Amino acid sequence: VCVHHHERNEAFKANMIALKYKPVAVEMMDNRILELTEDSLSQRHNRFFLEGKPGSIMIVEFACDTVDDLELRVNKLIGDLKKHGLGYAYPVIRGKDITRVWNLRKAGLGVLANMKGDPKPVSLIEDTAVRVEQLDDYISDIGQMLESFGRDAVYHAHIGTGELHLRPVLNLKDPEDVILFRRIGIETARIVKKYRGSMSGEHGDGRLRGEFIPIILGEKNYKLLEEIKLCWDPVNILNPGKITATPPMNTCLRYEPGKETREIKTIFDFSSTAGIIRAAEKCNGSADCRKSVSIGGTMCPSYMATGEEENTTRARANVIREFMSDENTDPWDHPEILGILDLCLSCKGCKSECPSGVDMAKLKSEFLQHWHDKHGASLRTRMFAHISTLNSIGSLLPPVYNFFLKNDFFSGLIKRISGIAVERNIPLLYKTTLRRWAGKNLPLINPSDPKRTIALFVDEFTNYNDTESGIAAIKLLTSLGYRVIIPDHCQSGRSFISKGFLRDAARRARKNIKLLSGIISAEIPLVGIEPSAILSFRDEYPDLAGEELREASLKLASNTFLFEEFIVDEFRAGRIVKEDFTTDSAVIAVHGHCQQKAVVSSAPTLEMLSIPANYSVREIPSGCCGMAGSFGYEKEHYGLSMKIGEMVLFPEIRDAGEDALIAAPGTSCRSQIFDGTGRIARHPADILNAALKIKAKNSKPL
Repeated sequence: VCVHHHERNEAFKANMIALKYKPVAVEMMDNRILELTEDSLSQRHNRFFLEGKPGSIMIVEFACDTVDDLELRVNKLIGDLKKHGLGYAYPVIRGKDITRVWNLRKAGLGVLANMKGDPKPVSLIEDTAVRVEQLDDYISDIGQMLESFGRDAVYHAHIGTGELHLRPVLNLKDPEDVILFRRIGIETARIVKKYRGSMSGEHGDGRLRGEFIPIILGEKNYKLLEEIKLCWDPVNILNPGKITATPPMNTCLRYEPGKETREIKTIFDFSSTAGIIRAAEKCNGSADCRKSVSIGGTMCPSYMATGEEENTTRARANVIREFMSDENTDPWDHPEILGILDLCLSCKGCKSECPSGVDMAKLKSEFLQHWHDKHGASLRTRMFAHISTLNSIGSLLPPVYNFFLKNDFFSGLIKRISGIAVERNIPLLYKTTLRRWAGKNLPLINPSDPKRTIALFVDEFTNYNDTESGIAAIKLLTSLGYRVIIPDHCQSGRSFISKGFLRDAARRARKNIKLLSGIISAEIPLVGIEPSAILSFRDEYPDLAGEELREASLKLASNTFLFEEFIVDEFRAGRIVKEDFTTDSAVIAVHGHCQQKAVVSSAPTLEMLSIPANYSVREIPSGCCGMAGSFGYEKEHYGLSMKIGEMVLFPEIRDAGEDALIAAPGTSCRSQIFDGTGRIARHPADILNAALKIKAKNSKPL
């Protein structure tokens, strides 16, 4: 039961009522945390139960032996709260959705780092605990103390046990706030002592609260602790300075008080975090990036495969912050930063799964551009960045181009010269480009009385290499009654973003915004096939557009959709129905694309493939496939790439039945699946097109 309160302090009275009905948990989140989750990619879908703008919510969980007992307790609780005028909404959550509520609650610590500017909710009072019956009075005393210093705090967590987390908002880069940090700690200890509570109800004392132990336990008892420490550790080698002889808690802080945060000019717009250094500072060290394969998710694939701290998002953020903050050095000329970023796959997993939303792919791309400026870029890096140009030249004579790429001698020579792993197959060109095919066939297959018109973004990967998926998508759309147009646009710039050529990417982004803004609208949406290309409009373009085109970019982004998103929206609107598709059975295993999972989730792909009545669809619980664009092609990264694939993806596909269809939206993902398992993975549009009962006019099988 998610009790919504108009005012934060209502929760303390409501808590005592909730406890009468023997819940298994009572937790709290205040309005400041709830507001910060609005901009968190990982938490937006977990806000489904929120109504209005609550001052706080109280999450009350029940578990009973019978449904009747459960319903009785829930109804009594809600009735009692209404009787006392506590709360204005009481949504009841059941089943799998309960996990989404708890995920929102658990994200509380991480999203606090998203508070813009240098003042942040700091860890200090958050571990205090008092008898739950005294919590209301205790919080009142804490509130008055903070008010006397002109400060407020963020409230969340274990209200049901009297162990509420409070984080006062302080700027620990400001010397005055550093002093205040300790004063608030001392006053908090005195208030806790008044209520005979604990300064460390959950996590322990350590450097942060160790110096307050004499206040809580008294000097006599503290002297006993010192004697015990001396007895068992006479040379003070076991965790020195953590419980006894603890130095003042406001020393050895992350930031040097009084030192201004360095302002660094960037190509990406980092104004949302007030600069690139603060973007790295969002990392609060919570270690969500230190996940094992068994925990699941995407972040961070190189850590999952190696188990090395240096390959975590946390390590990368700390190294960037440390070296870029040094005013005496060039922020862009640090080989240490280049080294720590080497095994970042730019999978974007951290953008959505890090509670603080640290976007390491964005930081890496920015750094690489400036590194290239100073040190140049390798032949291989330039080849991958300009792959669209190479493919364009090759498309003049695809058979000749493909001959050299397939021939063992010539392809081996190309790979060794450029630094591509010899084990990899370089993507071949289709016999024609998607643009040429569409120019010839769209006039023949476009419906005369369309349901809607959509503008198809022909990305550089689908145009040259994955053309069959593009043809399938067009045939599917026209067969379902949609008119497809291909507006004038240039390549997405994805390869330039991933290889650190941001100026080139920004030029293409601005050109596309100008070309498409007069065409794309709610009536004529922009739809794309390759996730990494089309989602650039929503992910990177707003930060590359420049101030003069930012609003146009945001408007364009709001009308830009992944192919699967568009199909699902039309299905929900009733313009596409199950009867349009086969009733035959099929089993489909889906590997989600990393950037898609980070920006929109893989849900649209799963829902789209579930439209045929008897299609059984499941998502492979894999993170990154290990390819990540060009990462897996690079000879020094090939081994790690395959190791990442072997963690979950490859074994799952090998274990899938021979009759199972393997679906993967990403071009590079399908290449990795083939290299790792020998099985063909198909684009979801191809699978759904094959399931159509009615085919496009003049349509021939691929």
